[in-house]
Amino acid sequence: MADIGHNSGTSNVGGIAGDHLKSLIERIERLEEEKTAIAADIREVYAEAKAIGFDTKIMRQVVKLRKMDRQDREEQEQLLDLYLHAIGFDTTPLGSAASATMQDGTTVTIDTNPGQTKEPDDE
Repeated sequence: MADIGHNSGTSNVGGIAGDHLKSLIERIERLEEEKTAIAADIREVYAEAKAIGFDTKIMRQVVKLRKMDRQDREEQEQLLDLYLHAIGFDTTPLGSAASATMQDGTTVTIDTNPGQTKEPDDE
């Protein structure tokens, strides 16, 4: 009569099926080698992109954003905008320009209606 947990044809040390464990470890090792090779391939693609003038930091951000679910991405963008606004870092072009001041203290004015003429004020 066979013992419970007995695997015929495998070495069993301390209740562990050695052959099965060894095959699992070997599979993991092969996958780690493949992962290393794939990582090297990815580095080569980024190097190629950099060589032709692309900003690889931005490319990595694009890849990260494309992996994200649309709703998660929108939530993250809203939180980022909220945090930046909370510390006084306005991220909108109009907001940034409107709050920008030149070193001599004059305020930069942005024409929000280009092409439209404004009647001079009668004073």
